[in-house]
Amino acid sequence: QVQLVESGGGLVQPGGSLRLSCAASGNINSINAMGWYRQAAGKERELVALITSGFSTRYVDHVKGRFTISRDNAKNTVYLQLHNLKPADTAVYYCHSNSLMIHNGPKILDYWGQGTQVTVSS
Repeated sequence: QVQLVESGGGLVQPGGSLRLSCAASGNINSINAMGWYRQAAGKERELVALITSGFSTRYVDHVKGRFTISRDNAKNTVYLQLHNLKPADTAVYYCHSNSLMIHNGPKILDYWGQGTQVTVSS
């Protein structure tokens, strides 16, 4: 089992920056990849950034060059650095892990944090 706790959201002006943190605990060695999703009001949840156990990263097109995902294995934490924020970035941001569990047979499990609100407004 994996527990994820996000922090770092808040209210910021357009063009500003935030750094979101996701602290993982539990069976962290089972994690294959971690990512950040977001869900704006009235919209579907979308994947915005992904980082694998091999430190490969991917981003959705409209955040490339503005967002950076990273991980610190010593702290069991993944970060999302947000730069040049726009009102369209306003959403609840969720941390996600994809874990391979082998106990009682192999299975892939998804774990989610509680979400942290990012609001971009002047």
